[in-house]
Parts: sequence; structure tokens; C-alpha cells
Amino acid sequence: MADSDGLGEAAIAAASPSAPVPGLSPPLGWRERLRAGLAGIGASLWFVAGLGLLYALRVPLRLCENLAAVTVFLNSLTPRFYVALTGTSSLISGLIFIFEWWYFHKHGTSFIEQVSVSHLRPLMGGTESSISEPGSPSNNRQSETSRQNLSECKVWRNPLNLFRGAEYRRYTWVTGKEPLTYYDMNLSAQDHQTFFTCDTDFLRPSDTVMQKAWRERNPPARIKAAYQALELNNDCATAYVLLAEEEATTIVDAERLFKQALKAGEIIYKRSQQCQHQSPQHEAQLRRDTNVLVYIKRRLAMCARKLGRIREAVKIMRDLMKECPPLTMLNIHENLLESLLELQAYADVQAVLAKYDDISLPKSAAICYTAALLKTRTVSDKFSPETASRRGLSTAEINAVEAIHRAVEFNPHVPKYLLEMKSLILPPEHILKRGDSEAIAYAFFHLQHWKRIEGALNLLQCTWEGTFRMIPYPLEKGHLFYPYPSCTETADRELLPPFHHVSVYPKKEIPFFIHFTAGLCSSTAMIAFLTHQFPEIMGVFAKANAQPGIYCPGIHQMFIL
Repeated sequence: MADSDGLGEAAIAAASPSAPVPGLSPPLGWRERLRAGLAGIGASLWFVAGLGLLYALRVPLRLCENLAAVTVFLNSLTPRFYVALTGTSSLISGLIFIFEWWYFHKHGTSFIEQVSVSHLRPLMGGTESSISEPGSPSNNRQSETSRQNLSECKVWRNPLNLFRGAEYRRYTWVTGKEPLTYYDMNLSAQDHQTFFTCDTDFLRPSDTVMQKAWRERNPPARIKAAYQALELNNDCATAYVLLAEEEATTIVDAERLFKQALKAGEIIYKRSQQCQHQSPQHEAQLRRDTNVLVYIKRRLAMCARKLGRIREAVKIMRDLMKECPPLTMLNIHENLLESLLELQAYADVQAVLAKYDDISLPKSAAICYTAALLKTRTVSDKFSPETASRRGLSTAEINAVEAIHRAVEFNPHVPKYLLEMKSLILPPEHILKRGDSEAIAYAFFHLQHWKRIEGALNLLQCTWEGTFRMIPYPLEKGHLFYPYPSCTETADRELLPPFHHVSVYPKKEIPFFIHFTAGLCSSTAMIAFLTHQFPEIMGVFAKANAQPGIYCPGIHQMFIL
């Protein structure tokens, strides 16, 4: 991953307002500058002192005689020696490369790099920096969330999914591309059968027809079945729902059909309420009719939001959340958050977050990034990386940066869409949390809210990459959340259309020493092969290269003096 600027490195190290912020610390005093200067020239002084000591001891050590003896020894070597030497070095470098590759796949880091950081760096005066100590609050949170063993690749219904007829189909008419995959539409068909059908459908002929309609793959066949259901019963709410979703070509037409569905749904719901205690079948029917009514009201709220009647949409959503609190699986609060952000009612947005951004509830990109947006809003208008580098980060800026890091750790795909580094497409009807599909769904509706706040995207751009210095390998480790699932790419490829380039970031970066040992192994193997095929030529070449190295004129003159 590309390195961000100095602010990203500083922000991730800041855990509290009083914590030191490397890279953005206050200006150093003259004593600190003097120490830094002396530390910088220390290596040069040691090198010069070593050369002086070598020159002073040239006679006692008999360096000239020893160099001459080494020259005689190299001239006496046969081609067999060079064949054995290159073959052995090739074998050893190959074994090192194989071990490094195995260790990297098992532990996610280079063995040589780990040993140098853990053992050699302290001996050279460096300090080890650890992300979190065992038993720290972040480590405890990670273990708790890991113990919950959440379904990593569970697919969720997109709370802000578009209308098939009025939006998805219009996109197909204009571009000729299908924005929805068969897998995504099949999941929607399963949702419809779960929400809109029950075991008592055989009691009402219209519901029997609709039960078959939800299983139809062909859209014209579904629409035809909906009209058949309306012929049998003019108050069939689910038939109006299907027509509003798939036949209506504008949001105005969809809203008109949903209003008809609402009238029919309320009538059916009242009848079900009167019979709910008669049998378990009637209770199931009431649950189904409740689901239908909630779905209709939610889609009416979304129609009002799209048509600019935002306050009306907010009222409908708030009423739904009061009437049906158990239906949190529908994530109506995410619709409410987006509408409140459009109204710029940031205090109300904070109140909703305070209720739903809880450790016991499943997180989402909408919750994490909205929380980051609110904290960014307080500092982004006056934020400047140059100023922050000189004076350090304030408490509010540290809180904003930490909120951005929390959001990026949850879903690392979102910033590329918010910063328009990657083109957006229509969001799918289902999303995978922490995946590319969720990032598209969030950015599609929330990019305008980030643009509205001056400097918010600038602060995001300066800090989001710093998260991955704190979490070297997000695929294996988690800091604030459970480890990033490795199955997101497969699920996203099934949810997103083939013309979209699926984001598989973050990738595990191969350490430098893997590349180094691979190059060393390849080069020594090539030299060993050439030495085996042409031993005389390689022997002459090796002796010719060895002569100047030993009889370097400058060094030779120095030892003769």
C-alpha cells in the first residue's frame, strides 16, 4: 500500500491528547536538535575512525603480505571449486527462500524481518512499537468480538436498495448493461418469499397466485401474475408491491402504487389482528401481514426521500422504528441517518448513532463512517496538513482521525469511492458487510454528504491510509474489530455485475525479504548453471574480477606508505 503523508503516520500513533505524535510534534529545542545532529554524524565518525585504525595497524597486521597470500590462493583455484561454490550458494539461497515463503504464509510476516525488528533493532538502540499489549482494551475487544464468531460472509439486504423498474431498468435502457446479477436477484426472491408468504396462503386465492409470482424468474411473468392476483382480489397488497417495484418506470408511479398497497395492507392487517389468537396459522398470517405493511411504509418513505419530501420521509421512518422496534434486521435506522444528513440535522444524527453504534449491535459502514463524518465536521474546515505537522494534532483532530481509522478498519474499500479514486456503479440489492458491495452502497448515497462539509474529504485523504501502518496485515489481524474476512472477494464477485472491477483491497503485501531471497536464489542458480556449463570461462572471469578488488591502487598505495 502506498504510504500516506506525515499526518497519517502521526495520527495512528496518537492514542490520547497528551500522547506524542511522531512526524507532527512541536518544534524541537536547541538541545534536541544538537542531539539529533550528533546522532546523524555518529555513523560517519565511526567509519572514519575505523579507517584510521586500519591505517595505523597496517604494519603490525602485515596487511600487504596477507593480501598477496590471498591473491596467490585465488589464482590457484580450479574451475571445480567455482562450480561447487556457486552450486552450494544456490542451494542455500533456495532453502532460505522456501523457508521465508512458508513462514510468510503461516504467520503473515517475514522471518528475517521479524528477527531483525525483535532482536537486532533493540541492540542498535531502536525501540519496539507494538500496536496493543496483551490484555489491553483493544485486545480484549478483539477477543470478545472473535468469540462471538459472527457470520463473516453473511449477505444482508441493502437498506437503501433502488427500485427495479424506476431505477435499475432505466439504467439498463440507457447503458445496455445489467446492474443486477442473477445471484443478487435470487436472494431478493428468497427475501420476498420469506416476508410476503406464509402457510395460510391457500386460504386466499390471490395469495396463492402471488406465492407463485415471487418464484418466477421472468419479470413479465411476475407482473402478469400480479395482475391476475388483483383480478381475484382488488385488495391484494403484495400484488401492488410487485407492480410498484418492477412495472413502475418512475418514482412517482411507484409511490402511487405503494399508496394503493398501503390501503389494501392496512385492511388486511386489521383483519389479521382480529383473528390472531385463533390458531398458530393465524399468528403466522399476522406476522406476514405486518412484514408487508412495514415494507410498504418503508418504501413510501424512500419514495418521499427521492422526491425531495425529506421531512415526510423522516417522520415515516421514525414512526416505523417506534411501532416495530423488533424489526432491527431491516436496518431502518440507516435510511433515517441518510435522510437526516440530507437535512443537515447533525444533532439528530448523533442521537441516532448514540442508540445504534453500540458494541452489542452489528456494525455497518453507514454507522462507522457517519460517526467519522460528524467528528471530522468539527475540525475539517480549518484543518491543514502543514499546520498540523508544525504544531501537532489537537484533541478534536485526534478524535476525528481515530474515528476515520475505526471506519477504515471496518471497511477499507469506502475511501477510494469517497475520494473518487474508483468509479461508482448502482448498488446491488444485497451487500456484504466490510465488502466492496457495502462500500458502493454507502458511497452511492453518502458521497454528497461528505462533499457538503468543507475539508472532510481532505482530512480523509490525509489519514485513511495510516490505518494500515497500525494493522500491518488486515486479512489476518484485527485491532478494533474481528479480523477482516478473507471470503469477501468471492461473495462480492457474485453480488456485483461483471463489468465492475471488484475491489479486493487490502491485499497482503509480500515483504521485501521475500523478493530479496527470490532474486538471490534466481541469480545464484543462474551463476551455478553457467559455471557448470562453462567452468573454464567462469573461472577466468572470477579471477579477473578478483584481481582489481585486491590490488586496488588507492588501498595498495595506502598500505605501502
